[in-house]
Amino acid sequence: MEKENIAVGLDIGTTKIVVMIGKKNEYGKLEILGVGKSKSLGVARGVVNNITQTIQSIQQAVLEAENKSGYKINNVVVGIAGQHIRSIQHSDYIIRKNSEEVIAGNDIQLLIDQVNKLAMLPGEEIIHVLPQEYKIDGQSDIKEPIGMYGGRLESSFHVVVGQASSIRNVARCIQSANIELSGLTLEPLASANAVLSQEEKEAGVALIDIGGGTTDLAIFKDGIIRHTAVIPFGGNVITDDIKEGCSIIEKQAELLKVKFGSAWPGENKDNEIVSIPGLRGREPKEISLKNLSKIIHARVVEIIEQVFTEIKEYGHDDPRKKLIAGIVLTGGGAQLNHIKQLVEYITGIDTRIGYPNEHLAGNSDEEISCPLYATAVGLVMNSIENKTQSAVRLEQNTESKTVRLPKVEIIEEEIIKDDIEDKITPPLATTSSKKIFFDLSGYLGKIKEFLDNAE
Repeated sequence: MEKENIAVGLDIGTTKIVVMIGKKNEYGKLEILGVGKSKSLGVARGVVNNITQTIQSIQQAVLEAENKSGYKINNVVVGIAGQHIRSIQHSDYIIRKNSEEVIAGNDIQLLIDQVNKLAMLPGEEIIHVLPQEYKIDGQSDIKEPIGMYGGRLESSFHVVVGQASSIRNVARCIQSANIELSGLTLEPLASANAVLSQEEKEAGVALIDIGGGTTDLAIFKDGIIRHTAVIPFGGNVITDDIKEGCSIIEKQAELLKVKFGSAWPGENKDNEIVSIPGLRGREPKEISLKNLSKIIHARVVEIIEQVFTEIKEYGHDDPRKKLIAGIVLTGGGAQLNHIKQLVEYITGIDTRIGYPNEHLAGNSDEEISCPLYATAVGLVMNSIENKTQSAVRLEQNTESKTVRLPKVEIIEEEIIKDDIEDKITPPLATTSSKKIFFDLSGYLGKIKEFLDNAE
């Protein structure tokens, strides 16, 4: 009997940690076996700042995913993001000893290894090197050089760089949760694989993933990754603005944003209000939805303008670099009302909301199909592509769980639905594929060596 290829993705975000277990069904679609979600404690703007809390959050999400799926997780593909990530463009070449021999895979690897030796800033390491177009003896725009002849092999590269300490902290958290790290993927690339079609990548598209702590950008053109960036602002900053602007506590601000928030103030009338219960018997507070939208609008405009600056830096104004497929919004922030219209207004580029449901099996839970889970779905797809056997079926669920997680403190969800009384007058109106993956066996080896030496 053929062994099941069970894949696991781990999305360590600023507001939530998601563990997703899945496999391909007979139709080639992704069947989700179990999802575990926990409040992300110890992570700020995509970077671990409290190891103990992060380990507990990972363990809680893992436990929930295992209970729901009936599988024990052995290893995971993890998404890397955070404000420490940056990208550079670099060109390099090699001179081949014998130009009469055809170019082979080892020539490409030699060129990539040469780029991996680039000197970086102190504390930084190259996470991955993504080749773009090749050039052979002056002949340019070659996408596949293997099998051709030539003496000088040259290529432009998209090089992703990050802080070594931040990556090792993530690896340490996963190892301490009794799980192996099988692969690293830049989160915007994982999201892109989940929500973008190959036609969009060929035509030119910008993916904007609005998370809790960061907003990630990935630009594709001619099927190749051209530009990546991480903006250190996300949905949490909007929540903080609401909290300060309305003088309310954070969980009330978050619930206000999710239930009644809009990025377009013109949609709300002056007499639309919501009543917030007072603390400890204090009088309820009434908040105008128009004022709420103005607070959200100001911050979203700032975030989108920074993203648009990165798009212009890529060279969107150049006709050869034009993003014909426009912008795709995903992540939890993409669920904010009227954000699509605001992005179109600021950038002048066609925009749609990206859902990962195209790759999911027809019987998938509706919740998993929302933009919030785009990165997690993309990470599971990466794990499947790499043929990773990440989990095995549990025979005795209870015994395994008790032994594995003796010290996990289950953290209760803090948002209480009854915190806000819905008193609105009048009611508020409602209005495939070539994939890019990280092959980081060498880099993972360095991380494992570092962790072994640290023990």
